[in-house]
Amino acid sequence: MNENLILVAALIAGIALGIIFFGGLWWTVQKGVTSEQPALWFLGSFILRMSIVLVGFYLVGHGQWKQMMACLLGWIIARLIVTALTASLVKQPNSTTKEMSHAS
Repeated sequence: MNENLILVAALIAGIALGIIFFGGLWWTVQKGVTSEQPALWFLGSFILRMSIVLVGFYLVGHGQWKQMMACLLGWIIARLIVTALTASLVKQPNSTTKEMSHAS
């Protein structure tokens, strides 16, 4: 198979792994903040997300540094995508609303 095609496949796999990791992190924060046991959410999610990513990188890499770098680049691209998508979902305070000072 063509080496460039393999690198593109590794890049796409890295994007998928990054979306799973960072999307799962965002979902965990949403659930963990309102949970009665947030430590369970964060610890369990961390273990699951890291396991998926480590196994994914191992399978994609095949011991080849170029494939690992392509996968890592895809993972970083996914981080930027998920960050941009979730930033638009976060409600920002209205600029006309003034914060009340508790010190006065």
